[in-house]
Amino acid sequence: MDIRQQLLAAFEAEHREHLDAIRSGLAAAADGRPADWNDIFRRAHSLKGASRAVDLPPVEAVAHRLESLFERIKGGERSLDRDTLAAIHLALDRIEAFVAEMKDGAPVMPADALSALDRCLAGSPAEPAVVEPPPPAVAVSPPSAELSLEPAADTARQTVLRVPAAAVEALTGATHGLANALSDQAAIGDGLAGLAATAAGLRKRVEAMRSESRARDPERARADLGEVEAALSALMRDALDLGRRHRSGVAAIDTASARIREESERLALVPAETAFGGFARALREMARADGREVDVTVRGLDLPVDRGMLQALRDPVLHVLRNALGHGAEPPETRQRAGKPAALAILFEVEVRGSRLVIGVHDDGRGPDLLAIETRGRERDLLAPGDEPDPERLLSLVFEPGFSTAAGVDTLSGRGIGLAVVAEAARSMQGSVRLLPRTPHGASLIMNLPLSAARRPLLLVKVGDATFALPSASAEALLRLAPGDLDTVAGRPVARVRVREGGSDSALTLPVAKLGDLIGASAPEDDAEPSAHVILLRSGGRRCLLRVDALQDVRTLLVLPAPAIGADPGLIVGTVVLGSETPVLVLDPDGLIARAETPALRPRAFGPKAYPAGHGTMPEARRSTILVVDDSITTRTLEKSILEAAGYRVVVCVDGQDALDRLRAEIEPVDLVLADVEMPRLDGFGLVKALRAETAFATLPVILMTSRGASEDVARGLELGADAYLTKQRFDQRELLDTIGQLL
Repeated sequence: MDIRQQLLAAFEAEHREHLDAIRSGLAAAADGRPADWNDIFRRAHSLKGASRAVDLPPVEAVAHRLESLFERIKGGERSLDRDTLAAIHLALDRIEAFVAEMKDGAPVMPADALSALDRCLAGSPAEPAVVEPPPPAVAVSPPSAELSLEPAADTARQTVLRVPAAAVEALTGATHGLANALSDQAAIGDGLAGLAATAAGLRKRVEAMRSESRARDPERARADLGEVEAALSALMRDALDLGRRHRSGVAAIDTASARIREESERLALVPAETAFGGFARALREMARADGREVDVTVRGLDLPVDRGMLQALRDPVLHVLRNALGHGAEPPETRQRAGKPAALAILFEVEVRGSRLVIGVHDDGRGPDLLAIETRGRERDLLAPGDEPDPERLLSLVFEPGFSTAAGVDTLSGRGIGLAVVAEAARSMQGSVRLLPRTPHGASLIMNLPLSAARRPLLLVKVGDATFALPSASAEALLRLAPGDLDTVAGRPVARVRVREGGSDSALTLPVAKLGDLIGASAPEDDAEPSAHVILLRSGGRRCLLRVDALQDVRTLLVLPAPAIGADPGLIVGTVVLGSETPVLVLDPDGLIARAETPALRPRAFGPKAYPAGHGTMPEARRSTILVVDDSITTRTLEKSILEAAGYRVVVCVDGQDALDRLRAEIEPVDLVLADVEMPRLDGFGLVKALRAETAFATLPVILMTSRGASEDVARGLELGADAYLTKQRFDQRELLDTIGQLL
């Protein structure tokens, strides 16, 4: 590589750093947060100097104008209004595109960036417009929006992602460490060869002594035996020394191999920016080409994600962004009448929540048109005649192949392909995708996917001859329960255990479930076993006692994606490999606790036929979901069985705080809350008050059912916002179901 190529490679990395810093500062200023204009100005100045060093006059000309504009803003001579912000983003995008296209030939800087900056600088104190004569202003149309959002067709290019130099250096160092450890093995091999030669010589000596023993005198025989004994002692010492060196060498090889494995795995994790970094610019280019305005904010691109996963998500995420712009854009006057800024705002964020990768695209546009979706769904026979679908059901229709509510086909939407691609990608990764309306305006599309290629501490357990793994963070305690520690409630085994909550100990009665029963892989009963290995499993605020046949080990292992065939996405979240070839399934604590609480969910056999066939993101007609909140497991079990028998889907929480946390986490849509009043941490009254104070739950139906039947308690519950107040003293199953039916 010649010196210019080296300089260009360095400039490519440096210009990205400057552009990202400038964009971050602009985003802060646009949000009303303090922006470091001195740093922004210095970035533009450094970018100008760097482009001059590598002889890129077009970039230098744009950077010089940016520098001048930032100096005016920094000095208070010009405000950062909407037109100025748009001109700056256009200039940054043009620089980024120019540098990206240098690999494919001689790019041309479009004249629109220079013109936009000149308009912003007009009226400012006079100064030279450029340091050197700018290149000829060539009228180049903006890049095609359709093309700018499509990944390159070259397969080899698609699989190339940037890897930090430090990661490569670390892997190289680990490789040298392994080479050094292996070099010692040659000396050990030479020593073993010497031992073999010595042993062969001794064997010949002994055979010679045996054949000559009768003809020789006893004294000579004793001397020969002494020499053999001395040689054997030396042989033993050499063997012991070689054994020690061998053990040390094996340990060094294991250490070096582990380091190589560790560093190699890190190469699989790259910042999300490597795949999604150009999306904001592409989206702005697409909006400009279509004559629209858009403000794009990007968050979380520094998160490390498996690069194979990023590559698979690249195209679906592009479709999501295109959909947000195509369906969310409104005329400026319409937005102004609604009290929104003139430009459509799109937030693209990548985040990790627990063991899940969550990708969200949120806009403040017109939001989903439920009537148009329903009309289109009936035209395509996706809704049965007379069916009155709820909003969630309607919004799931947009992921059907060929489904679109657009009036015509353009570069942004209309073919009904984009969101179907997104749904298929989520399904292939054992994930999910949801479209949700936003309050007060717009829509959110959220992809929820299991993380892959990440090292996590896991608890290995045995069920029969099979090994399974659980995230060790979900194992709150490891217990031994004797038969006398078990009780029965509603025909199910339970046990009372002490847990620590909020700095104090409390006793809870929890269901006891065999892991083998939950996954359909039970081992034969061992009646002679005096006590059971039990894991106190916790996820969020929910717990259960999980019985296993044996506890094996806690290891930090690389979690790979779940198997493509036969994996239950509600229970199996990944795979690890023990040793060189033993695969082990990683189980989801949430799914296990749900099955422990709901016997009807337990499979009869372990395998692909044990679970109902999936329907992707197109759900069956959804049953109403009721959240039962009670600290008594007996009451929870009774209420749960009544409601499930009536056809409702039921989830349970142990107290008001647990319920509030679960609702805020949006784990599942909840249609009604049935809560006790007297509970630890947050009682029923506090739960109602908290729900009514949050916009998202202000209208969520809440029924309080408690043993506190005094008139003042009833009045207090209703004043706080409960929709109904039932007492347990005169509990009537029909009254409960009738009340729920009226509210739903």
